[in-house]
Amino acid sequence: MINRVVLVGRLTKDPELRYTTNGVAVVSFNLAVNRSFTNSQGEREADFISCVIWRKGAENFANFTHKGSLVGVDGRIQTSSYDNQQGQRIFRTDVILENFSLLEPKNQNGSTSSNNFSNQNSQSNYNQNANNFNNQSNTNNQYRNSNQKSKDPFQNNNGGIEISDDDLPFCGGTI
Repeated sequence: MINRVVLVGRLTKDPELRYTTNGVAVVSFNLAVNRSFTNSQGEREADFISCVIWRKGAENFANFTHKGSLVGVDGRIQTSSYDNQQGQRIFRTDVILENFSLLEPKNQNGSTSSNNFSNQNSQSNYNQNANNFNNQSNTNNQYRNSNQKSKDPFQNNNGGIEISDDDLPFCGGTI
């Protein structure tokens, strides 16, 4: 059996991080997903889909998203029901997230556009990761630039090239 949902949409409000009595993090939110067609007036309508994310993913989601954030989500549909105070049976359908992706570019301070995070640890971790990536990119660019200056990479090798097993893009062993 297959129960898989993949959506791309925008948050209708800021996510609110809550904790269960057992201390498990949870975020519930609505995702506005545009329909792929227009109505008779030529307007594009949207569906508002209830989503839930749990544990560490919920904490990350709350820290890095805000109202209007464009996100991609991956999860499963879950239905439930309960009786309200008037004795009526209420049915719910939620998408329980397993993964999410931020789909908007970051601005220079590490947050998504038009949002400043107050969580200093997340901000410093993001900046540290961004610096590591930039340092790696600079090293790769220097390597590429130095290789572009030399026209023949085999010019001074006298016909031989030394390659260690670690440089090969596959594992050793027999098949």
